[in-house]
Amino acid sequence: MQTSQERTERPVIYQLLPRLYTNYCENPVANGPIYRNGSGKLNDITPAVLDHIKSLGTTHVWYTGVIEHAHDADYTRFGIARNNPHVIKGKAGSPYAITDYYDIDPDLAEDVPARMREFEKLVERTHRAGMKVIIDFVPNHVAREYHSDAAPAGVRDLGADDNTDMFFCPSNNFYYIPRQKFAPQGVNLGEGDDAYIEFPARATGNDCFSAFPTVNDWYETVKLNYGVDPGNGTRHFDPIPDTWHKMLDILMFWASKNIDGLRCDMVHMVPVEFWHWAIEKVKAKYPQLIFIAEIYDVALYRPYIFYGGFDYLYDKVTLYDTLRGIQCGNLSAAQLTSCWQTVEGISGHMLNFLENHDEQRYASVQYAGAADTVLPSLVVSSTINTGAMMIYMGQEIGEPGADAEGFSGHDGRTTIFDYWSLDTLRRDLDHGACSGDKLTHAEKQLRQEYATVLKIINGDAAASHGAFFDLMYVNYHNPQFNPHRRYAYMRATADETLLIVVNFGGSDAEDNAVIIPQHAFDCLGTPQRTYMATDLVSGVRRKINLVADSPICVPLKAHGASVLRFSHRGTGK
Repeated sequence: MQTSQERTERPVIYQLLPRLYTNYCENPVANGPIYRNGSGKLNDITPAVLDHIKSLGTTHVWYTGVIEHAHDADYTRFGIARNNPHVIKGKAGSPYAITDYYDIDPDLAEDVPARMREFEKLVERTHRAGMKVIIDFVPNHVAREYHSDAAPAGVRDLGADDNTDMFFCPSNNFYYIPRQKFAPQGVNLGEGDDAYIEFPARATGNDCFSAFPTVNDWYETVKLNYGVDPGNGTRHFDPIPDTWHKMLDILMFWASKNIDGLRCDMVHMVPVEFWHWAIEKVKAKYPQLIFIAEIYDVALYRPYIFYGGFDYLYDKVTLYDTLRGIQCGNLSAAQLTSCWQTVEGISGHMLNFLENHDEQRYASVQYAGAADTVLPSLVVSSTINTGAMMIYMGQEIGEPGADAEGFSGHDGRTTIFDYWSLDTLRRDLDHGACSGDKLTHAEKQLRQEYATVLKIINGDAAASHGAFFDLMYVNYHNPQFNPHRRYAYMRATADETLLIVVNFGGSDAEDNAVIIPQHAFDCLGTPQRTYMATDLVSGVRRKINLVADSPICVPLKAHGASVLRFSHRGTGK
């Protein structure tokens, strides 16, 4: 059992890439340049579009890829250096190969010289729509051609003062391979005036401390040096490394833009000591700012929360991976019990998701193969704890990730490397009309299903901040309950109880029944009596006798879910 926490609004995050989200090009071509395929603009995220996003129950919008990063488009007429195409992935480049930490990506601007002001206006519009703003902070690596032309006066570029004769120096911003030219394997660096030349070579972003990264490495990025010597693992944090100061300045710069949160990329590749030092300083001035960690090492969850200072952590390697395994038929639903046990005591700091820009689309053939089986996974992700919940643009209308956009190919993901436009989003947004008229009946139904579930998160007290009780241990041998394809648990406050039951199976379970032990009533304080319960998913009300050890019939459709609400106020009869 997990105890309830002090009630705060749970973040419901909508992640979108502006470059793709409002791009209305109807016939993009693979590997197309920006002048052919176009790019979404910040200005196209209008009040109507924001209201459309908010109608899902969204509290935060994560604008992914707004900071200037490597891309093929030419903006030299605006004083922005052009990137060498040989160290860019795709035409549009990775949003995580930052070329200027202090600037907005010009691809996203209608008026390039006013690009920062266009971003600031978007922040204002988002706030007026009743939502908060999250952007990326990419601390571990930069583009190979990093150079800031927008930094405040007096800010020195990363690497400007490095001793390039040393592999490691605590005061350097990068790691160097002395006397060796950068020579990635399987990557064409060009010839003549077009060639990309780097000498001495610098370490690559995925901790490849060699001049010879492969095409599968993050060869377009350079690893930042936070004072850790990769040769012997020694840590040199006194005096504070120069990289720490430079990155703190960047954090403070964006915090001053009235944003509400930072999603921090690959935080476990940056020493936790830096986060402890930097987050404390940022929050001393901007206490409302939340820090979200992309992290994939469960052993580091608690240190990065309690010492590092993060508010929320990706729960990818426990909940996401388990739900995917269940949906794809490899894992028993009973494995979900180990998910909450793994994060017991920190569950309110977890960020749950079924999709993001790194993962394959739920509806893709590589994952579930259809969008209409999502309800059990969506309900569990949204209600199993009191942390944050995130969905990815187009997920709510079943975007299948079936395009081969160029660099990405047919991989079940939506590209982050190409100029592209998604048919589902074009029809959903309809050039800002957001009427839904161009969606199919199934897409409209799916969007409503998402809105119904996501609104439970902050619309119901028990889902928002109630205590948790897992019912699986008493239902393993229940003949009316299949623990391999179904999962059941409770959430409760002093005023109400939720009984949540989901069916991952492809067959209806009309005779499904759940046993609730006396211990659950004792722990949650739920009165035993007859209730008129409401299913928050279907809206159906029915009378239920809620008493210990007596099977409660909870019929479920194939891939269905039920969230039964029992109010403790009054008699409940």
